[in-house]
Amino acid sequence: MSKKRQFRLGAFIQATGHHVSAWRHPDAQIDAGFNFEHYKEITQTAERGLFDAVFLADSPGVWGGSPDTQKRNGKLVHFEPVTLFSALSAVTKNIGFIATASTTYEEPYTLARKFASLDHLSQGRAGWNVVTTGNENAAANFGLEHHPEHSQRYERAEEFVKVVKGLWDSWEDDAFIRDRESGIYFDPDKLHILNHKGKHFSVKGPLNVGRPPQGYPVIVQAGASEAGRDLAARTAEVIFTANQTLADAQEFYADVKGRLAKYGRSPDDLKIMPGAFPIIGRTEKEAQEKYEFIQSLIHPDVAWGILRNYYKGVDLSKYSLDDVAPELPSDTNNNKSRLKLVKDLATRGTLTLRQLYLALATARGHRTIIGTPEGIADQLEEWFNNGAADGFNIMPPILPTGLDDFINLVVPILQKRGLFRTEYEGSTLRENLGLRRPPNQFAVKTEDQRLVVA
Repeated sequence: MSKKRQFRLGAFIQATGHHVSAWRHPDAQIDAGFNFEHYKEITQTAERGLFDAVFLADSPGVWGGSPDTQKRNGKLVHFEPVTLFSALSAVTKNIGFIATASTTYEEPYTLARKFASLDHLSQGRAGWNVVTTGNENAAANFGLEHHPEHSQRYERAEEFVKVVKGLWDSWEDDAFIRDRESGIYFDPDKLHILNHKGKHFSVKGPLNVGRPPQGYPVIVQAGASEAGRDLAARTAEVIFTANQTLADAQEFYADVKGRLAKYGRSPDDLKIMPGAFPIIGRTEKEAQEKYEFIQSLIHPDVAWGILRNYYKGVDLSKYSLDDVAPELPSDTNNNKSRLKLVKDLATRGTLTLRQLYLALATARGHRTIIGTPEGIADQLEEWFNNGAADGFNIMPPILPTGLDDFINLVVPILQKRGLFRTEYEGSTLRENLGLRRPPNQFAVKTEDQRLVVA
């Protein structure tokens, strides 16, 4: 008898919480971005809730905005994710760590090295969220006058991931003999020099870290543009996506899963986990009051800053917040899939500018769900059972209390319904996500050659 399909859950932890003004909430940890004890508390809470992983977004530059909005941004300063997760791995046992790192502003060798190190330090719990970076402010930090074009970023990303995987395969799993008597430290036949020469990178190798315990740290991707979908179908094992409606989520799920066979992959090789921003009350009235309170914390400068972020090149000075939202620009060099989502949101209900910024202030286009614990569970289950999701990345409005509420109130309902685990299945992130461990590509090739000769 086959085991019942169950949710995958990630805790997307963003400093004080995901709401744009979370840091102003009295329950938020106000200095969260560089408070290790805060991250330790919420990561251990997520592990108590049996979550698969904690997930950190990151950017190689300060997140954008004018000086008026930046001075009101409680998320400007925060730890580098791999550094933070290395420390957190020592105070946890089972939960995975998915860190964001850029293929546009990092180099394959150093990235491969730090993620292999994290996988070893955590005993197989690392994941890499592959991003091409939509933040134009990052370019000047790396001596560039302009942020690279969207298509160029994705072309580079494809080669980047290939190089990183090749470096992770520098050593076979049993390459290190460490035989004191013979004096042989490693088997030279099990060392593989990459010698990659491509359009964007020339990388010799080998990596000076042994093969990661998981073979490769879990590959995560978040882009939903056409280029992003195809990159995910080729390389990703988890997709973190943003969808507002069941129909949109079903379309995305079917489209990306449908591309896998072309790359020799099965549907189980990829877990699709939309973001969900839950506001939980013990009654519907309490949940709505929580929602209205946190929305009331948005300063007008921040409201206009949210809108200007999407209306690039549009003069908003002639509009009031109660005017119907004008048509959004049709193209961007930043996050194309997010712009499309916001365009759909703006036109679907003929929103005013006020309604639009309020919708974006919660979870930046991800799905906001408001209600009782049972109601939240019902909404998640609907998507899970109807071809829209394999699980969810939970985006607490404020931290730490938003994650506490979900784990204390919603997780027990999911467990009672048989939709979520009651204990971890394994010790690595791959095992808990139900993902296979990849073989060493060079060892497989060598074995194939031996079989041909034989």
